[in-house]
Amino acid sequence: MALMRRRVGGYICSELCGSVMNQRLYSSRVDWKQLRPMILKRIKNRAKEYPIKRMIPVAEEVVKAREIVTKGVSTLLQVVPIHSCKFCPEVHIGAVGHEMQSCHGFKRMIKNQPHKWGPGCLNDILIPVESFHLENTFQDEIKHDQRFDFPRVPAVLELCHQAGADIPDEVWHRSGTSSAIVRENDEKPAAFLPEELRFIGQRTIEAWERLRLGVTKLLLVYPSKVCERCSEVHVGLSGHKARMCGVFKFEGWRGKHKWKKADVDDLVPPKIVWHQRPHDPPVLVDAGRDYYGHAPAVIELCMQVGARAPPKYHCMMKAQGLAPPIK
Repeated sequence: MALMRRRVGGYICSELCGSVMNQRLYSSRVDWKQLRPMILKRIKNRAKEYPIKRMIPVAEEVVKAREIVTKGVSTLLQVVPIHSCKFCPEVHIGAVGHEMQSCHGFKRMIKNQPHKWGPGCLNDILIPVESFHLENTFQDEIKHDQRFDFPRVPAVLELCHQAGADIPDEVWHRSGTSSAIVRENDEKPAAFLPEELRFIGQRTIEAWERLRLGVTKLLLVYPSKVCERCSEVHVGLSGHKARMCGVFKFEGWRGKHKWKKADVDDLVPPKIVWHQRPHDPPVLVDAGRDYYGHAPAVIELCMQVGARAPPKYHCMMKAQGLAPPIK
């Protein structure tokens, strides 16, 4: 019995001592002054590999698709009426604005209120997303005091610029003049044949899909950041240091952004709107909210002139769904 106890005790001691001896100890005595030149040299050598030549055609295709989408939407807005709420970001595409009570105000202090519609504009369909314009991807971080030294440009164009696309100056200047108010609903529409409108709508949808696909490919190679608290986007390795975040300014971080990896929806927002199907009533009412579908604003605008939506949006639009019951 005593022999058994000694064997068990020796086994336990060997296991404990072995687990302690096998632990790997890390030392914090690192000379960062010697490592800093090595890290900077590695970053400098990495910058020589950019822009990647294989991604330059993708960036140029994105620039062309963006121009087609902007031109197509601007043309269709002369024919298709668009309504924008004066107190919230809600947008409706159609002859008459819907009657659903989903307005929450510009400060989100109220809810379930009727919308007050007004004329829309191009920025209601294609939401502008801007970022700082950098010379290259590996440029130093922008400090808070330097926020006025760098111009603000569309984030998609900045991504294509860092990817090596040759963007003409007229495209840069035209990007800041796309917020004109479209015609009122009672004005005379532009003269277009139905076949022409259908062709413009279908071409715009195809360019929209190429635009989002190209931006998705570029984001896999060129890093971009978006703030978790606001919609600020930065195209580069790390976010800038400008304290421009407008959420909870009373807290200790004093307007600093909390960056995370950006997605295609952050650079090219789809702007989801209500979709009116052929078997829906002429005016969407609040009682049938659970029956109606949704669609991106660009897709819904093009469908108003007879273009066909890609099949991947059919589930969102509830194309085969039931109509609301008639009371």
